[in-house]
Order: sequence, then C-alpha cells, then structure tokens
Amino acid sequence: MAFLSCMGLFYAKERYEGVKKSEILLDFCMIPALLIVNFCVGGTLPAALMLAVGIVLIVKGGDVFVDAATWIAEVSGIPKLIVGATVVSLATTLPEMLVSAMAAHEGKVDMAIGNAIGSVTANLGLIMAIGIICIPAIIKRKDYALKSLLMLGAAIVIVVVGSFAKAGKIDGIGTVTSILLIVIFVIAMVDNIRAAVKAVRGGKEEKLGPEAKTKAVIFSNILKFILGALAIVFGADLLVDKGSIIAASLGISERVISVTIIAIGTSLPELVTTITAVIKKQSSLGVGNIIGANIMDLTFIMPVCNLISGKPLPVSESVAMIDFPACLVIGLVAVIPMLITKKFTRAQGGVMLLLYAIYMVLTVLGVDKLASMF
Repeated sequence: MAFLSCMGLFYAKERYEGVKKSEILLDFCMIPALLIVNFCVGGTLPAALMLAVGIVLIVKGGDVFVDAATWIAEVSGIPKLIVGATVVSLATTLPEMLVSAMAAHEGKVDMAIGNAIGSVTANLGLIMAIGIICIPAIIKRKDYALKSLLMLGAAIVIVVVGSFAKAGKIDGIGTVTSILLIVIFVIAMVDNIRAAVKAVRGGKEEKLGPEAKTKAVIFSNILKFILGALAIVFGADLLVDKGSIIAASLGISERVISVTIIAIGTSLPELVTTITAVIKKQSSLGVGNIIGANIMDLTFIMPVCNLISGKPLPVSESVAMIDFPACLVIGLVAVIPMLITKKFTRAQGGVMLLLYAIYMVLTVLGVDKLASMF
C-alpha cells in the first residue's frame, strides 16, 4: 500500500469517526483571528511574533485544507485510497511549495531553495529520527524500496546540479534539472495510484457514511477549504517577508533563516503526524509519510520555482557545499541501513539526529567561523 494512501485513510478516518465540536470551533476561530491580527496590527508587531503567526497559519491552514480537500474529493466519488495517493500527497506539500514559490517570485532564491531542501533535511534528521528512536520497527523492504530510491535519486540529482553550478558549468537549477525531477515525481505518483488501485480491488476501501454528507458537514468543509487556503497563502507570505526582515536585522543570510526556522516551521505537519503515529504505535505510517513528503518537496517544488522564476535558479556556494550534501548524507543514513537490514533501529535514529545537529551548527555558525574557533 502506498504510504500517502495510508495517510489518506488516516485523515479520513480521524475526520469522519467522530470529530469533536471543540476541534471544529478551534478551526473556525483560530484562523480568522490570526488573519485579522495580520491585516489589522501585523505591521506594528515585531517580525519574530508575526513569523510565529505565519507558522501557525501555515500549519493549521494546511491541516484544515487537507481535511477539506480530502472530503471534497471523496464525496465526488473518488475512492479514499486514490485521494490519499493524489490529493493528500499534493495538499500536504502546499505550505512548503507556496513559501518557496513566493520567495522565488520575489527573487529570494536562497530562501526558495533553502526552504525546500531544509524541509527535507528536517523531516529526515529531526522528525523521522525522533520517530525511529521512539519506536524502532521491522519493515517489509518492498513497501519502502521504490519510494526510498526515488527520494535518494532526487537528492543525488540536486547534489550533482549543485556541484556543476558551483564549478560554473551550469547556471543553476534549470529546465533539464526540472524535467529530471518531474520524471521522478511522476513515477512516485504513478506508484501511489497503482498501489491505491490494487488496494481498492482487494476490497480494502472504506466508504463514507451518511454523516459525512449532511448540510452541516458540507458547509463546514467548504468553509474549511476556503479558510485553509487563505491561511496557507497569508502564512507563506508572512514567512517570506518576516523571515527576510529577521535575517537582515540579525546580519545573517536568508538561507540560514530558511533552512532553520522556516524549514522546521513548514515541517511541523509531518512532526504532528509522526507524534500521532508514535502514540498509536504505527511507526511505519510516520516514516512512510515523511518519505512521501520528501519526494514531493524535492521533485515538485524546485520545478515550480524554476517555472515562476523564468530562468535557472542560481545555487549559492553555501547551498551547494552544505545544504545539498547534508540532505543526501542524512537521507543515505535513513534509507540504506533500512533497505539492508529490513528494520529501523534506535542507533540509526541517533546517528541521523546527530548529523542534523552538526548540520545546524555548521549552518548557524558557518564553516569559516567554526574553523576559526579551533
């Protein structure tokens, strides 16, 4: 079964098997309240506070948007597993995509690339590592092999392109790179749909009950769809604008802000899913979601940014030397031992977390500054 198809079932089951009224009230109150704060007094509040507001908007908005998009797709007659393989997988990538797309549109290329790559690295070295440490798992290699190799393949493409760009052989992430990444993206989506169709034919599909189509549910989901979309858009805008202001005030690059605060902020949905999976003792669900999300981040966001920019995305030396290799190295540690031993171990999670900590130190302090300290 495709990992993101599992996510589709997970979202749907949680949504339709008894949603608490307090949760619905929170959805309908929090997002409008934060949007009002942004419009009315956002310009007078500290950038750090508004950055936090942006993170909350994009995380909560993403959650609400996925719920509503999933419901809309399902009531239209699309099987749940197909929804999980397509709608959910794309919708969960929307926060990172909008942040990077807006940054690319404003010419902030380091932020656009840094957010996409930083999210992948945070998903692996922080979130997936925590999940593995909490619940080691024995897995079936065939369930993870293709997705894992596609993720590593995309990371290798990015690293090679970064090396060529640093050497001056190419201008950056251009049309050829985007086509290669899109090919990987299509393969992943086809595999998701194929696995979902197989599951549906195997009788694993669950039907929506009549309670999912009442007037109250219809109204609430349409409203959620609108509020979620607005929250993601304005949250992404806040992250880009306030992130740039904070970077300038601290005298650091936009890249540092994007691969740390912004990347971790946009990865919070994966953290929530992983925590939920740990609580439910379903570690494979959390890991599968992360691998699927990383494929989307690596193969979908970059081509979109390249298209918006209208020219190759230049790759800075720091991105080529630190961010791209860190993503690949942590990805290798996450995937290769698992494919060989057919299990995730606490030691593996510990190494991933350590590598991520080293990456954060190198990013914040800088290689040159760190070298001068010794």
